Amino acid sequence: MVETTETNREGADQRRPDAEMTASEVEAWFVREVLPLEAILMRYLRHNWRDRGDIEDLRQEIYVRVCEAAQRQIPDMAKPFVFTTARNLLITRARQGHVIPIEVVADIETLNISTDTPGPDRNVMAREELRRLQAAIDRLPARCREAVILKKIEGLSRREIAQRMGIAEATVSEHLATGMSSLAALLYGGDAGRAP
Repeated sequence: MVETTETNREGADQRRPDAEMTASEVEAWFVREVLPLEAILMRYLRHNWRDRGDIEDLRQEIYVRVCEAAQRQIPDMAKPFVFTTARNLLITRARQGHVIPIEVVADIETLNISTDTPGPDRNVMAREELRRLQAAIDRLPARCREAVILKKIEGLSRREIAQRMGIAEATVSEHLATGMSSLAALLYGGDAGRAP
């Protein structure tokens, strides 16, 4: 039986997922789907990688990885595939550097690298700071203390504080100003370390 050109085309479209793509299929897909993304890819790389000298090499490495993956199976959606590949490459490069300055990757959470947990000395220092802050807050006059807690801890607006405390907003402002300057004096002044 002689196959027609149409039958050959249908066979290519119904390729098994694990079948290798031909070089011409990958090349055509790359030119049609990936190359038009180059401008936004370069913008993404410049935004997320601080060493400008690496940008061209990064782009080429992304293209190589994209083509290698496409030889196994051409992705359905090129743009997410290209940018996931770019993100993964930046993460790999940042990890290989062992030092990850905040500027290296704009969205540091995408690194998925465990952060150093504070050591016992930092825990002790943090507890001491909290103890000092609590002692200073406890030394404030009752109404100032209430206003400061409502504003700084509960995050209420001055209007909400005034309603809750049953006072004017101007009085809330006075309590906050007095409370904050008293806290600063207690924490950073001469007797900041003494508990009441």
